[in-house]
Amino acid sequence: MALCLVTGGAGFIGSSLARALLGRGDRVRIIDNFSSGKRENLADMIGRLELIEADILDPVALARAVDGVELVFHEAAIPSVPKSMEEPIENHAANATGTLEVLERARRAGVRRVVYAASSAAYGDAPGLPKVESMPPAPISPYGGSKLAGEYYCQVYARAYGLETVCLRYFNVFGPRQDPKSEYAAVIPKFITSALAGQQPRIFGDGSQSRDFCHIDNVVEANFKAASADARQVSGGVFNIACGVATDLNQVVALIGDVLGRKIEPRHEPERAGDIKHSVADISAARAGLGYTAAVSFAEGLRRTVEWYKSKA
Repeated sequence: MALCLVTGGAGFIGSSLARALLGRGDRVRIIDNFSSGKRENLADMIGRLELIEADILDPVALARAVDGVELVFHEAAIPSVPKSMEEPIENHAANATGTLEVLERARRAGVRRVVYAASSAAYGDAPGLPKVESMPPAPISPYGGSKLAGEYYCQVYARAYGLETVCLRYFNVFGPRQDPKSEYAAVIPKFITSALAGQQPRIFGDGSQSRDFCHIDNVVEANFKAASADARQVSGGVFNIACGVATDLNQVVALIGDVLGRKIEPRHEPERAGDIKHSVADISAARAGLGYTAAVSFAEGLRRTVEWYKSKA
């Protein structure tokens, strides 16, 4: 029964991972400053995990957080391309410097492995689909740049210090508990809650832009596989985590309508700076190296997610 630290553990992905870790019998510690994480995400786990309310840039709190830990799942970040365009310095501090702090404290504490939440934003709008890990990175936002810097630090710590690291380049993650209210929220929770409220989902651009949407259960699977895979095969490695299927935003709205049993008409607005036009992953490396299966399809994940939001409406 390992002691696991989840940074950013009150966030959408972090809390989902913490819940799954508890479910398999691990001990869980969370560090979160609640800048974007939600206390309600932890409500069903209070008393079953240890919570450190602090920023990962607080060296004393972070040293306490990694003490005695075997595995670190590093999810803490400012997870927003638009916000990074407005506040690039703050974005860098949280995402790049924060990752360096986590790695250094983990190294000093004798942590066995750090699994890092990297991002498909590292690819930017570079030509060529699907995105393969061997492609040269070309981020087009401070968010993408900061997450790529975190990858490089993970690789450095694996090579220079022998700290086991695995970088998971998440493509567009969605699922229950994802916050739809933030100005910077991901599109799927916004689309679903707008539709449930009888409003028109808002699409920036013509809706032809496509994404490789990945249900949260697939991301949890990937983290578990990354934590247990043979270090000789994966340490210092980078792996795409997605479904390997592109869906455009107009299709997403139509599919939500199918689940709800009615046609939904989106509202189109001007494109946003820093947004990527098309993104889809080649996930063969994750399949081969991690044993990742992406068991939940986009259609099934969307159905589960719509039903969850309906139950909360």
